[in-house]
Amino acid sequence: MPQEFRHNHYVPEWYQKRFIPTSQIERELYYLDLRPESFVDGKGRVHERTGLHRWGFKFCFAERDLYTTQLNGVDSTEIEKQFFGAIDREGRKAVEYYTNFAHPWDGGNALQELMMYMSTQKLRTPKGLGWLREATGATDRNLLLAALLQLRQLYCAIWTECIWLLADATRSDTKFIVSDHPVTVYNRRCGPRSQWCRGFNDPDIQLHATHTIFPLSMEKALILTNLSWVRNPYQSEVGVRPNPNPFRNTMFKVLDIQTLRHLSEQEVREINFIIKSRALRYIGAAREEWLHPELYVTKSDWNRYGQGYLLMPDPRSVTYGVETVIGYEDGTATAFDEYGRRPWDRDFKGEGSVDDDWNTFHCFQGEFARLFGPFRRGRASSVMRLDDERDSDDYHKYHLGLERKGLKHGRKSC
Repeated sequence: MPQEFRHNHYVPEWYQKRFIPTSQIERELYYLDLRPESFVDGKGRVHERTGLHRWGFKFCFAERDLYTTQLNGVDSTEIEKQFFGAIDREGRKAVEYYTNFAHPWDGGNALQELMMYMSTQKLRTPKGLGWLREATGATDRNLLLAALLQLRQLYCAIWTECIWLLADATRSDTKFIVSDHPVTVYNRRCGPRSQWCRGFNDPDIQLHATHTIFPLSMEKALILTNLSWVRNPYQSEVGVRPNPNPFRNTMFKVLDIQTLRHLSEQEVREINFIIKSRALRYIGAAREEWLHPELYVTKSDWNRYGQGYLLMPDPRSVTYGVETVIGYEDGTATAFDEYGRRPWDRDFKGEGSVDDDWNTFHCFQGEFARLFGPFRRGRASSVMRLDDERDSDDYHKYHLGLERKGLKHGRKSC
């Protein structure tokens, strides 16, 4: 049996390489074991093994036979060779495309390829497989890997409906780290020791306030936020978004992708702290000092990073739409509401519609303007041009007026 398909990288080598500067001669990561094992020496004394290493990509984020199956006692590496091989080839192109994304969009199948890669990546790690084993009750590796293949699109629909923000760390001396569970989630209500984060668990992406963080490289990260949270960040963080069904068709609004969000060094450190906190055991970086964001960030501030809105897209660059209608050449048409529901669905244009969140959304725009000023923290595209970088004075005052109006009417936290 070919041995190269038995050394299984659950974080591909090509992805790891994106976290090393192209100018760096030593093509190695500082690789930190967060739970180093202990050993007993000849005198009976217990020692902890070294947690920090400087290793090449071949030795990082890999396990032997993680994806090897058995049939009648015969080992098979077809999942690694065929399935993950194809996922990684297409995913690599999609990651590169969105790393360099700028409006207008011309990505072809890049959306589908990125969603498939990210969804599979979240499940294929030891942490993802541990969660999948508990969720499905799979009793052996064959059943577990079969579940992975069957559920590989588990997260695609909800992520597609999120507001997408491309965050940029080029202005920060500190860059993003990579972890053994690189598709990371964060919910400000769910601290590292909460019930939502124990064992192999993560806060579900169906919860209103759960953001998904996927570093595309050491200087770029994709951040996905539920529309229901952008429209109303005053509701329960752990309530469930409208239409949480993950197995359905959905719509993607390309023009709503927000770009040009430049992160400060402290914001990068806070994101790295989240990534480290949600890792199972290993993290890596181009520089050793980046592996220790806890020197600058504390768990006690978990719900207050970025004044509570570290990962939030700029609501002033989010359009308030309710329904998308698609017409076909044969004269027929179909429609989706903003949460992916179809006209025949009972809740079409129901929960989460204008009556529920129109006021909170506009109130939040005002709060965001007060907190962060007139310069946008992310710019979408409308009518084939980027939103203005800076609100006009009149427009900025208008947003502040929306917040004052919300305060007058008793709107929570506004």
